[in-house]
Amino acid sequence: MSKSVAIIGTRGYPSYYGGFETLIRRLGPYLVEAGWDVTVYGRPGAVKTDDPLLDPQVTSVMTKGLETKSLSTLSYGMTSSLSAARRKPDVALIMNVANGYWLPLLRSRGIPTVVNVDGIEWERAKWGTNAKRVFRGGARLTAKYASELVCDSHEIRRRWQRDFGRDGVFIPYGGDAPDRLPVVEGLKSREYVLIVARFVPENTVPEFLQAARELSEKWDVVIVGSSGYGGELDVAAKKLAEQSPRVQWLGHVSNDQKLFSLWQHAGAYFHGHSVGGTNPALVQAMACGAPTIARDTVYNREVLGGAGIFCEPTSTSISHGVLGLMANPDLRDQISQKAIERARSEYSWDDICARYDRSISRLVRTCESKSDLR
Repeated sequence: MSKSVAIIGTRGYPSYYGGFETLIRRLGPYLVEAGWDVTVYGRPGAVKTDDPLLDPQVTSVMTKGLETKSLSTLSYGMTSSLSAARRKPDVALIMNVANGYWLPLLRSRGIPTVVNVDGIEWERAKWGTNAKRVFRGGARLTAKYASELVCDSHEIRRRWQRDFGRDGVFIPYGGDAPDRLPVVEGLKSREYVLIVARFVPENTVPEFLQAARELSEKWDVVIVGSSGYGGELDVAAKKLAEQSPRVQWLGHVSNDQKLFSLWQHAGAYFHGHSVGGTNPALVQAMACGAPTIARDTVYNREVLGGAGIFCEPTSTSISHGVLGLMANPDLRDQISQKAIERARSEYSWDDICARYDRSISRLVRTCESKSDLR
């Protein structure tokens, strides 16, 4: 008899919004193959039902919620948790500590929970004071009520040990190693600078946009990303692309093959994320062999190891680092090969999915053993 798992806290299956969604696109079918009955909760309109890679054995359930920047995660998490509490799966896999508020409900129904705590959300500049307070409160409740934690980096794990007295299982994100792809039309291999990021200040987007003015005097610059809600950075990217013929702003790119090609053929990929653990975009960029220059953080150093170079979060430092990398083809090729090898050895999807399978299986067995002793 198969065991059942409910996955809560993503936009659904299959969705291409962000790192959680990328994980579930791989994990859902993997767990089905491993014998699990998998239900993924999502949001109406956020999934691609015509995706050729869709596994029909993964059950997709849509719930209602408030589609606003500050309330969407909480509201969809609540309705998903209420539905899961009624269905009573053997285990729930939950993404994002904001859903910590609903863990007591799941516990009251005897449903063990594994929570991917993601990054340190309450330190993100994009959130106001109230939102940061909500995330911090959710983290406290997660520390208190979650059966097990998943930390996507060793540094995040240390933060939870220090700040909340809870340990967790280390499971990072994975990356796909694509075949050689054609260059995106209008670009030349290794002759453009790339950034892929959600448009929030802690991803060093404002500083990169400023640096792009200087970079575009010599190289093409490709900007992938948006805020998702409109805003000053979207306006700035649009204006920059209109003013400079060598700057392209592509917005959000949901076509994996196009995105993989952009990373694969970039002369330099700038990764400016500063708050979080193992960033999914960085891992995928490595798997594609993108020569990476990253903002100097403990998280980026942990993921890249020696497969990248680092800069400070200023437009001057970004420009200096990117121009130096673009001018050194030998260094660029060396970094690219190291990145591919590191992604293959440390961040393969099969290994990541197997770790999740072991984690939720172990938790179910533990709960069954406790039940048998009663």
